[in-house]
Amino acid sequence: MTTDSGRLTTHVLDTASGNPAAGLSIELFALDGEARRHIKTVTTNADGRCDAPLLAGENLLVGTYELVFHAGDYLRQSGAALAQPAFLDIIPIRFGIADAGAHYHVPLLISPYGYSTYRGS
Repeated sequence: MTTDSGRLTTHVLDTASGNPAAGLSIELFALDGEARRHIKTVTTNADGRCDAPLLAGENLLVGTYELVFHAGDYLRQSGAALAQPAFLDIIPIRFGIADAGAHYHVPLLISPYGYSTYRGS
């Protein structure tokens, strides 16, 4: 069952610079067992957010999803000196949506050598 109130959002902050991570590419996938279906690719705006929810309303379904954050590309473009290969390059975060009518916010805090996430509001 779906409702029009549910949505999936994200926000990326660069903890090394203390700024929003603008221009960071994010891929969204739906998972079904080992199968992985690409839903969309977005890029964060100047505030480190997406211009619209990643999923909303009837498009937000109960299930398992994966956000893939292209942190290495963003960090290189921001001037960070990264080793080759970078310690953190692509950061996948798998999570479940149990209530299609709820707001699921998946923020990411990044630096060249660490990241953190949680279910936000």
